[in-house]
Amino acid sequence: MLTTLLTFLLLGVVAIAVIGVVLAVVGTVLGLAMGLAGFLLFKVLPLVAIGYVVIRLLAPKQKRLSDADRKWLES
Repeated sequence: MLTTLLTFLLLGVVAIAVIGVVLAVVGTVLGLAMGLAGFLLFKVLPLVAIGYVVIRLLAPKQKRLSDADRKWLES
């Protein structure tokens, strides 16, 4: 009877310790993921968007091909 109670107590303590470690690891992983997502969203994305707009504005406009040029390219 006493050994059964001590076994249950020991298993309960081990289970609580394991659950605590698992939750700590999950919290760390989620924290790192959210930090990386925030960095990419608020630091990198605006710079990429500005660069894209600048390149689109400075790039030369493509000229339309005439029908004769299109036929020559496709032949």
